[in-house]
Amino acid sequence: MRNRRPAGKTILTSIGVLLLGAMIGSLVGEILKLGLPEGVVKEVLLRSIELALGPFAIDLLMFSMTIGLTLKINLVSLAGLGTAYYLLKNWR
Repeated sequence: MRNRRPAGKTILTSIGVLLLGAMIGSLVGEILKLGLPEGVVKEVLLRSIELALGPFAIDLLMFSMTIGLTLKINLVSLAGLGTAYYLLKNWR
């Protein structure tokens, strides 16, 4: 009989692998930014879209926090995300 993982653990693992793939894709994009000469290829691969949420300030008398989230998505990070998705589906 096979051991089954709880659904919550499987979802968290999937989200973690996808985030890791997007981060690796972004890292590869930053490395390409340093190495590629100026031109159309660099512009297409590395043009990014920024999605921002916040900043939100929380003041609780004893301390205050500012929370915000910004996502920069480019073609290379989407390729990393797609590769992670492919590996995730075929690894199980």
